[in-house]
This record gives sequence, C-alpha cells and structure tokens, in this order.
Amino acid sequence: MSVRLRLPAALLAATIAGAGFAALPAGAAVSRGVTIPDFYTPPATLPAANGALVRSEPLPLALSLPGINATLPGAATRIMYKSTDTGGSPVAVTGAYLEPAAPWRGPGSRPLVVLAPGTMGQGDQCSTSLALQKGLILGSEDNQTTVSIGYEVLAIYRLLAKGIAVVETDYPGLGATDRPHTYVNRVDEGHAVLDAARAAKALTGTSITAKSAVGLYGYSQGGGAVAAAAELQSSYAPDVKLKATYAGAPPADLAAVTAAIDGTELVGALGWAVNGFAQTEPDLQPLLDKYLSAAGHAALTDLSTMCVGDAIFGYAYQRSSAWTTTGQSLSQIIAAEPSLKAFIGDQRIGTRKPAGVVRVATGVMDNLVPHAQARTMAADWCRLGGDVVYAPIILPNAVSPLLNHVGPLLSDQGTAVDWLTNRLAGLPSISTCAILPIQP
Repeated sequence: MSVRLRLPAALLAATIAGAGFAALPAGAAVSRGVTIPDFYTPPATLPAANGALVRSEPLPLALSLPGINATLPGAATRIMYKSTDTGGSPVAVTGAYLEPAAPWRGPGSRPLVVLAPGTMGQGDQCSTSLALQKGLILGSEDNQTTVSIGYEVLAIYRLLAKGIAVVETDYPGLGATDRPHTYVNRVDEGHAVLDAARAAKALTGTSITAKSAVGLYGYSQGGGAVAAAAELQSSYAPDVKLKATYAGAPPADLAAVTAAIDGTELVGALGWAVNGFAQTEPDLQPLLDKYLSAAGHAALTDLSTMCVGDAIFGYAYQRSSAWTTTGQSLSQIIAAEPSLKAFIGDQRIGTRKPAGVVRVATGVMDNLVPHAQARTMAADWCRLGGDVVYAPIILPNAVSPLLNHVGPLLSDQGTAVDWLTNRLAGLPSISTCAILPIQP
C-alpha cells in the first residue's frame, strides 16, 4: 500500500528527470519534430454509434513499476473512438484507458472516472495519451521546438491508487491528426468526455462492468469539459449513468476568460481558441480576415502546432491587440461584433442543470481563469436545481496569474480525488447551494 501512495510523487520526479521514456513507433505525421504514430490517423469511415471503438492497442507507460501480482500503477490501452462534434459530424477522438493494479475497496463494481485534461496545447504531439507514454515530449524541426510535460498523470495515478479505473480523452483534434483541436468548445469537449466513458465500457478484458459508476474529473480546460459533459449528459448520453463530477477552475464564461488571459503567461491560449472557433464555425473566417493582421495570422499558425510549454516560452505577456489590424484586443472585437459575441455566448456553461452531484472548486485568487465566473456557474446551477458543492480554495496571491491558477490544482487535488472516490462509493455529499449566494 505504501508504494501505491507514493506513486504520484515518484511519477512527478520521473517526469521531471525524463526517466522511463518509451520509444514511439514510426508514424505518418510529424509535428514540430515529434513523430505521431500511425495509430492517431483516423480511418476514412467511422462507426455509426457514439462511443464506439475504432481501434485500440497496448500503451506502455513512462512510469511503470513491477508489483507483487501486477504492474503498478496498472495496464494502459491506447484507444480511438467515435464522437460527434458541434455541427453533428462524426469525429475520431483518441485517449487512453488505464486498468488499475490496486483493488477497489468500495461497494459494487470497480468505478470508472473520465479524466479531461487541462490545457495541453494544439499540436498533435501535445495529447495526454502520448504524454502517458513519453512523460516528457521534446522535438525540434525547421527551427521549431516543442516541450510538453504530461502533468495530468499526477491526478490519473492518484485515482488508480484508489482502485478506480481511468479513461482520459485527448479531445477532438488533439492527437487524432485529421483536424485542428477545437480548444474550449463546450459541445465538442463535453461529447468527447461522455463518449470516452462509452468507449471504456466497450473494451474487452477490463474489470469495469455495465454497472460501474461513472465519475468525471477535470481542471481548467478539463474543468470546463467535464462541466459541459455534466450539462449534456441527459440529452446526449443518458445511458452514461453519471454519479459525480469534479470541475476545477472551469472556463465557464469565455468572454471573461479571454479578457483575463490576455497579456499573461498563457496568452497563447487565445490563439488556440480562435483556431478552434474557425474550425467549428467557418462563417467566422471573414471576421478573422478583417481583424487579423499579418502578425496575427502568423501567430495563430505558429500556435496551432504548439504545446503549452512552447506557448509560454514564445508568447508570454504578449497582448492580442498586437495581432489585429485595428489595435483592438480580442475582447474588444468580441464585444463589437454581434456574431462573435453570440458565438462566445453560446459557449457559456451554467445554463443547463448538470447530472449527478458536482463539486466546483476554484481558487479565490485565480485571475487567469477568473474565480468569479466559475462561482457564477455554480450559482447558476444551483438556481436550476443542480446538486452542487462549491469549494473556494484560499491561497495567497502569487502575483503571477499562472501561479494563481496552478496553485489550487496542486493544493486541492488530493481532496478532490478523495471527494470523488467517496461519491463513487455511494457516500452522500452536502450541497452548498443554500449558502452559495452569500459566500465570497
């Protein structure tokens, strides 16, 4: 048991040190000097059913330790499955299923958690399933470099240590090489999360069953993805019996998040969002041509192949006003253009009652994905009759927006995993909706 409890810390150390990297097979695509295996190239035709498996293969983990009866923390399978995008078109999504070596100590069948990753970037090489295999992804080609660290493995290994099976989604276009990643698109991401649960239960040779309780876990981009999935479950995937969701620092109001991110360490995320919006809604292209300067077009093209580390190194503290023909910021352009304003408004999370119980956690000092807009989402859910536990995370102001955002991820992670484990074990939670309107 002590070995399992130490796995997250061991994983972090191994990731930073670059230990245990597995070689990738030759593939058909290369992104910023990183070879993308053939597995990630979708077939011409996808299955009809949402969540249907397209293909699967064993996935060697960057950190894998021999145990008495099994390999710790467990065995991994790379998957590709079918989902449906915002426009109703079929889309291939990749990810990974992880079968824990640890036993499930709770009642009933071993539960399943869908983990939605936080911001990884927009290049195909940035996917979490590749990061599980490589730990640290480095590449260089044509004066382009890439750095991607699989930080989500920390949460994944915590869940595995509890005996909970995990399936993570790479999201549409992040991994699968046929389209750009539609970053922070609530429908694309929500569908991908729900269909990952279906795909995991379609795998053979696992210990989960049709009766396995399903939970969702996500922080930042992932928090928005699981929040959207909880809202969409009743209409899109009523067969996925969603019991509980942890939504950490969700970008529920993209207008507020756009204004907050501009000029910070993570301003590159604005480029990923714009690239994704253009993929989702081609009718927006004339507006992009109107407002984007040559520098703006170049930045968006550059960012489209970058991971989060690359974007921080290359674009930190820039302002979107440097990318426009008018000198306006992206927020100002959204406010001035009705079609853009309507598109961003349609992305808002908090307008539909979520399924199951949801724990919304957000740092009160988070000024990157602002605390206030996440709290508003929780309050909106309460007004809609949702079962909500609101958890403000109080940490000192780190001055740096990125640190104010990452701090709660690390400080609350153990509590979040424990909370989700207890819900999956059938223990009740106490809603905070009665006091949320007056809480800071």
